[in-house]
Amino acid sequence: MLSSLIDRLLYGGFGLDPESRLVGALHFFLYDTIKIFLLLAVMIFVIGFVRTWLPEDRLKRWMSRGGILGNFIAALFGAITPFCSCSSIPIFISLLKAGVPLGVTFSFLITSPIINEYLVILMVGEFGLPVTVAYVGSGLLIGTLAGAFLGRLKLEKHLEADITAAAQTNSEAVTHTFSSRLRYGFDESISVIRQIWLWVIVGVGIGAIIHNYVPQEAIHSLMEATGIFSVPIATVLGVPMYGSCAAIVPIAVVLFQKGIPLGTALAFMMAMAALSLPEAIMLRRTMHLKLIGIYFGITTLAIIFTGYLLNVLARFL
Repeated sequence: MLSSLIDRLLYGGFGLDPESRLVGALHFFLYDTIKIFLLLAVMIFVIGFVRTWLPEDRLKRWMSRGGILGNFIAALFGAITPFCSCSSIPIFISLLKAGVPLGVTFSFLITSPIINEYLVILMVGEFGLPVTVAYVGSGLLIGTLAGAFLGRLKLEKHLEADITAAAQTNSEAVTHTFSSRLRYGFDESISVIRQIWLWVIVGVGIGAIIHNYVPQEAIHSLMEATGIFSVPIATVLGVPMYGSCAAIVPIAVVLFQKGIPLGTALAFMMAMAALSLPEAIMLRRTMHLKLIGIYFGITTLAIIFTGYLLNVLARFL
């Protein structure tokens, strides 16, 4: 229906040539931009409304127990928080100061930017449900196992002294009424869209250009040139980049449509979401460079492994 309305607007209303690459790119841009914003507005409101029932103080106590269960709960908590890698750091610091084990807090820090509600919404709309489920599952697995591994290395000595010495603080529980829950969901939707609207437009715009101007043969040639190393190359390229997944999802979709393997495209997304230079700079406030390097290295290896795994599973999705 939306596509038909855009067709009538461009081809009937403005009389544009449907065979033109520029017009095709414009159609792609309008369709995906409107679809994404509609999905975001509705779904973030619903998820924000539901989140008002989450007992965050209890979650913090569960995470403080440690063990693989604590890592999984932290990863799950990260998955339901709508933050990028840099925005997750204040919560990461508060968890450390509250006495949550370091490895468990890393599970949160890894998963929070990889999985969030607007990324999942975008992926369902662009990749479909099976691929989205596989992505979310692999993101939770990376966060849980990488955090557990980091916790076993006993790296607390590499934290800054004021972090390890901080007294535990407890946040007060908020009591909601039905109207306040609705308001929270509405405010959450507005807040998130305000933060990412530019990334959505930029990402869809780049995707539209790639979709209509980059020959599929060029993409295939690139992948043939890199061969089995396409996943680590995509991951390493994603690490120094920084941006919202709202921007990279449309680009990843187009690259996948052009012939890049699914796991390779998703590995690039994960690396860009979970690891970035601004994040490393902000983390220096809480830990020494050695610990930052270990965290980046282990997470990068986990993403590369996941990319290869998703490439193998892609035929079944």
